[in-house]
Amino acid sequence: MTDDMEMSTMSRQDPVERLRGAINSHDPQRVADCFTPDYVAEVPHRPAEGFTGNEHVLANWTAIYGRLPDIRAQLLRRATAGPEFWTEWEMVGTGPDGATVVLGGPAIVWIRDGRIARSRFYLGPVPAPVPTGD
Repeated sequence: MTDDMEMSTMSRQDPVERLRGAINSHDPQRVADCFTPDYVAEVPHRPAEGFTGNEHVLANWTAIYGRLPDIRAQLLRRATAGPEFWTEWEMVGTGPDGATVVLGGPAIVWIRDGRIARSRFYLGPVPAPVPTGD
């Protein structure tokens, strides 16, 4: 397949569903391929965690799969306005100590040529429910 044909095919695919499928494949390179080389990640409530480049995405997801090898992503809600997608995610996996780890929250992404070019990322750990003693 030529680069032009590949880009055309990617442009027609739903980039958010493509990302969900890539995360659930447990292939960090497949996840990184969902992002443009000049991707910009903003983390408004933790600004020091922002970064640029899909190489950083690859490194992040390699580390995530190392800690949560069975992580599964679910897209809970979404809204689209042109190239802007508002999404709500839940990701669940088993941590090194055997405990269930849940991450959740919204992410706003901008799409260019079928890939994620920019995001505002708000996902974070979701505490386990406290037993009520009923």
